[in-house]
Amino acid sequence: MKVKVRSGDSLWYYSQLFMMPINLIIDSNPSVNPASLKIGQEINIPGFTLQNYAVKKGDTFWKLGTSRNLSVDALLLINQTLNPNSLTVGAVIKLPKRVISPIVAGRRQYDFKALTADISTLAAIYPFIKINTIGNSILGKPIQEIRLGKGNKKVQINASFHANEWITTPILMALLNNFLLSLTNVRPIRGLSTMPLYNSVDLSIVPMVNPDGVDLVLNGPPPEVREQVIEINRGSTDFSGWKANIRGVDLNNQFPAKWDFEKERSEQDAPAPRDYLGEAPLTEPEAIAMADLARNSQFERMLAFHTQGSEFYWGYEGMEPPESQVIAAEFERVSGYRAVQFIDSFAGYKDWFIQEFRKPGFTIELGSGINPLPLSQYDEIYEEVLGIFLASLYM
Repeated sequence: MKVKVRSGDSLWYYSQLFMMPINLIIDSNPSVNPASLKIGQEINIPGFTLQNYAVKKGDTFWKLGTSRNLSVDALLLINQTLNPNSLTVGAVIKLPKRVISPIVAGRRQYDFKALTADISTLAAIYPFIKINTIGNSILGKPIQEIRLGKGNKKVQINASFHANEWITTPILMALLNNFLLSLTNVRPIRGLSTMPLYNSVDLSIVPMVNPDGVDLVLNGPPPEVREQVIEINRGSTDFSGWKANIRGVDLNNQFPAKWDFEKERSEQDAPAPRDYLGEAPLTEPEAIAMADLARNSQFERMLAFHTQGSEFYWGYEGMEPPESQVIAAEFERVSGYRAVQFIDSFAGYKDWFIQEFRKPGFTIELGSGINPLPLSQYDEIYEEVLGIFLASLYM
């Protein structure tokens, strides 16, 4: 929601007027000098939307404000051209509406279009988040990063490296959405105040690493690559088992962490729906984007959301730091997922992250069953991983 500055206004006054933490208002207006607001200048107020309202007989700003737990001056600020003493029946005015419910409806087939729409809506309601494009997929879809927080502890969380594990994307977006709601409505999550987390963490979220693959699984092949992907899929038009990117390269086998060893023992020597490592490490733009993001940001820890198994992996060749075990124990406690230090699998993003930076990295296997997991597991998975999400920020 945007408001226009009047004489005597301040960001602190807006904080009191809309019961919104002052730091979120400041962070929503990075180009504004709080000490020198200019009359007529537009200011973003996070956590609100504006609704059109047709004036009814008997309406006054006092009645309208009281029914919405807002002061008269909040309505005057929004409707500066109106005379509050002579409201005309039928006239359309603007009323601020506090956002108290999630906008991410994740319990559905959640493709790139759904993700893009939700990111756009979240950015409008919560302008203290920043949206970055870190790269593009084979078919040119932007790989988007959502960044928020003011702290020094850099945490990265990603989802949908694998196409048929797309349920990880709406789960991660729902976690983000509820974190934002907690901040703007000053309400805890599981008894935990989230503003200290916002102030201590620089959070990076890449909700869909493999947008082409996700769309292929959910929507079928796009015309420009239809023949190629059907051929890679051994003539089948059933793409429910497809994990790779649109070129048939498994993105979580693309990283230089014993890649040669994994390549030598792999049974896949050509593009395939899953498990093909490519001709060399980091040939695919999606994998390159994730490697560049990690190198440029120097994260303190990283979580990659996958499915399935109700467990998580936290070690790589003994290169993980001692704190990884402490964090793993907490993840296990808050989620009920089983902590596994080593597995006989290499060349993954978690493996490379630990090898490259000697920082804690985790592959979180959400839910259990056969991929793609059914949406009937969505609510249960969300509750299981919520504790891991919070612990990744407060530990």
